[in-house]
Amino acid sequence: MDRRHGCVGVAGVMIAASAGVARRYRRDLAAARARLDAVDRAEFSSTLGVVEYADRGEGSALLVSHGIFHGCDGGLLAVRDVVDGRRIVVPSRFGYLGSTLRDDASSATQADAFVALLDHLAIEQVDVIGISAGTGAALQFAVRHPDRIGHLVISSGNLPGSPTATAPPGWAKAFYNDPAMWMLKAVSRPMINRLMGVPGGFPQNDEQADVIAELVDSIFPLEPRRAGAVFDAYVSNPEVNAVPLESIAVPTLIVHAVDDPLASYEAAVRAAERIPGAVLVGLESGGHLALGQADRVRSELATFLESPDRTRPGA
Repeated sequence: MDRRHGCVGVAGVMIAASAGVARRYRRDLAAARARLDAVDRAEFSSTLGVVEYADRGEGSALLVSHGIFHGCDGGLLAVRDVVDGRRIVVPSRFGYLGSTLRDDASSATQADAFVALLDHLAIEQVDVIGISAGTGAALQFAVRHPDRIGHLVISSGNLPGSPTATAPPGWAKAFYNDPAMWMLKAVSRPMINRLMGVPGGFPQNDEQADVIAELVDSIFPLEPRRAGAVFDAYVSNPEVNAVPLESIAVPTLIVHAVDDPLASYEAAVRAAERIPGAVLVGLESGGHLALGQADRVRSELATFLESPDRTRPGA
């Protein structure tokens, strides 16, 4: 065979493959934007900037401080299978989706923005759940505004002393974009699973595989989340080391899997020891996403959130 013809054939295959990858990328990003557009979101302007939020359901209000690469859409998804019968209020934290990233942004000012949202919605008091990178803002809420919070839950938390409470190398932010993250999803599922906190040996069944796939898809489109993710990784997450946990005076539940490969279980143990009266629920497995633990988590949350809080007369 003429070597030139062979080279042309190889080049043609590579071009066709590249075109196919590009089509898949465009199709997946279009689907991700459609999913985001389908989420009913609202915005209001506060002294701390624009705050975007989702507000669902009825009953006692639960405010969700979502994790990295999410937003109000991901916050809704994170509690969908573990919280029932509540009004769910999910702000998009600073730099996520439609929410402003202030020059002076911090976990503390994010907590103040949560209160501005509650004032806007005429909600006097909420229970709060901080998830992963949303931990710092949830803790600051309890420290700065204890009269506005009934119960505090930290789930798979970024807590003082955890590896997640240290800023990653500067080059890591180069992956905080749609093309790079999508390529990980397309060609290296094990790598993006590790990024999501899936421990070795998981998924163990099709249901868990579906949960992982849905959560991976939920970080797209990443571009409107990038500023918030960079802020979380390099500012908000490390700030948690300075939060005075001993001053938290609201009932606190920490839920954390022993095999979480991202946020340290040992850090969760230490945090529970420092927060007065905190209760630690250690999940035997499931990693950062608490895979296979939805029933246990739902039961623990229901029992805890229905218990008296210290702000109520007679509690």
